Amino acid sequence: MSRWPRIALAFVTLAIPVAAQNGASVHVAVPEQQRKAVPFNVGERAEYNLKYGIIHAGTAVVEVLPFDTVRGKTTWHTVFRLRGGIIGYRINDRFDSWMDVYTLASLRHWQDLDEGPNERERRFEIFPDRKEFVQDKQEPQPSVELPLDDGSFVFFLRTIPLEVGKEYSFDQYFRPDRNPVRIQVIRRERISVPAGTFNTIVVKPIIKTRGVFAENGRAEVWLTDDTTRLMVQMKTHVKFGTLTLYLKSYRAGDKPVAVPHDTVRRDSVKPDTSASPR
Repeated sequence: MSRWPRIALAFVTLAIPVAAQNGASVHVAVPEQQRKAVPFNVGERAEYNLKYGIIHAGTAVVEVLPFDTVRGKTTWHTVFRLRGGIIGYRINDRFDSWMDVYTLASLRHWQDLDEGPNERERRFEIFPDRKEFVQDKQEPQPSVELPLDDGSFVFFLRTIPLEVGKEYSFDQYFRPDRNPVRIQVIRRERISVPAGTFNTIVVKPIIKTRGVFAENGRAEVWLTDDTTRLMVQMKTHVKFGTLTLYLKSYRAGDKPVAVPHDTVRRDSVKPDTSASPR
């Protein structure tokens, strides 16, 4: 896979996978009075500039579309679009994710990739109850309980408390061999981007991949230091320079609603106090 497609996938991932530190997740029915609001809603839209060094290399958009249904379940429908590239290599990618509104478990994930001379579609149907996923109508493959795909993880991450100096480990990416993912919470920092000035929490995602979030990489992500946890900047060092995403504009969706959410899945994620960010 070339560098540009990896950047696209890394951005929509923000930090792939998930699961509690103790390994096994427990799914419990959540009573009405225990439902919790999520920090996003239909209509939310964030637009980013992509730079390679000082060169403008494209734009990216993350958006929450109207509610949808998948196999009879009500779902959040999110989309990520990336357009741009460099001389001789253009990209126009789209990633869609459908998440169960009760658990944020991924039920469907589509990738439409138009990268240089290559065009490719990938269709994933994900079945949390069976712990399986199907790619492009192939034979079912093993998955995990309460799975997350590349896009849905971004939104799940926004619901997790992050404490500076702690490391969080997750093990619920829908492809088991890519687990776990670690997130080191490095520092607080006030930064300015085209969309404005923000107080942020800086995290370092570490994933089992050769991409921009590889274990020996130096990628960092800036999230707003509030309940929204919106990504305002991502920076990664690549072989020939630095790639940076800056928040260009943001439109909040409707007022966040108390959508049913799996209390155990959110609250059982415990920081690894024995590890500290490097």
